[in-house]
Amino acid sequence: MAKILYVEDNDDNIYMLKRWLKRKGHEVLIAENGADGVDIAEQEMPDLILMDLNLPIMDGWTATTKIKENEKTSSIPVIALSAHAMSEHREKALNSGADDYDTKPVDVDRLLSKMGKFLD
Repeated sequence: MAKILYVEDNDDNIYMLKRWLKRKGHEVLIAENGADGVDIAEQEMPDLILMDLNLPIMDGWTATTKIKENEKTSSIPVIALSAHAMSEHREKALNSGADDYDTKPVDVDRLLSKMGKFLD
C-alpha cells in the first residue's frame, strides 16, 4: 500500500489513526510537530501527508506551505485535518497548499475516500 506521514501532536489521535491506517496496509510515519513533518517529508518522500493544523513549533499551515514550496516535496498530496470546522480554517489550509481538508474527529470512511483520490 502507501507510505503515509501523519503530522499530529495528540497521542490519542496518533494511536487511533495510526492503528487504523496500518490495518489498511499502509506504512505510517509520525511527526509530532510541523518542523519535524517538513523534515520527514523531505527525507522519506511519503505518498501522502495527513497534516494537523494546530501543532507545536511550526503550525500545519506553515508546514504545508514549506512542503509545497520545496521542489522535492511539492507533489506530495497533503490532506489538512482540523478539529475546527470553521470555513476560514478550511480556506486557510487550502490557500497554504493543502490538496484537501477534513475535520476531526476523523470519519474513517470519509477520510479513506479522500485519501483514495490521491493514492489510486
